[in-house]
Amino acid sequence: MREQTTVAIKGVKDGLLVTVSESGEWQIIMNDLAARIDHQSAFFNGARITLDVGSRPVRRDELSSLKAMLERRNISLWSVMSDSATSIDAASALDVRAAQTTSTTQGAKPDAAPFNPEEDGTIGVMIRRTLRSGRTVHSHGHVVIYGDVNAGAEIIAAGDVIVWGRLRGNVHAGADGDESAVICALDMTPTQIRIAGYISIPPKDKRHKPKPETATIRDRQIVVVTWD
Repeated sequence: MREQTTVAIKGVKDGLLVTVSESGEWQIIMNDLAARIDHQSAFFNGARITLDVGSRPVRRDELSSLKAMLERRNISLWSVMSDSATSIDAASALDVRAAQTTSTTQGAKPDAAPFNPEEDGTIGVMIRRTLRSGRTVHSHGHVVIYGDVNAGAEIIAAGDVIVWGRLRGNVHAGADGDESAVICALDMTPTQIRIAGYISIPPKDKRHKPKPETATIRDRQIVVVTWD
């Protein structure tokens, strides 16, 4: 019997952590994972999985096929952990939570459960593209956009929102009531911004000059100041 070396599974606080090999054929990994699940189908039924692919670049079609395989077995792909921008982008495109893997040495994996809420900054999604009109991003943590947020796009985050580009859409930071959340952008011209339960609709200013700014709550209102 061939030793299962492509997939490791362990229980964590948020469900199951599935760590896959950073080398080898993706289809072999898929087959091994499916076999592990089918062997203990009652245990996996209804499970929520965090997938750790390390530095392995997983394409959107590869991740989509794995997600479909899990859903056929009543298992949800809850989040993806990776050091690869390809994998992070693939997860974001499929509306799956994504976060960067943290490891101190090559090939090493942390023993702690992913997304530990006691570690500031470990929960979040990074998207390396412009959010176009009609696109919505949800996150139980922070959101970082490496690109623009066009008018008609929306971001809803329990944590902070940082836009490394032009913000013209709607943003709601601290959506779970966190009044310490902030919104930052290199060019802050949003349709609407919200922090916790506070709402601000910036006035139209034809003389606006692009500059980095940050929005926070001060004295029970949203205040926008220069982002130093």
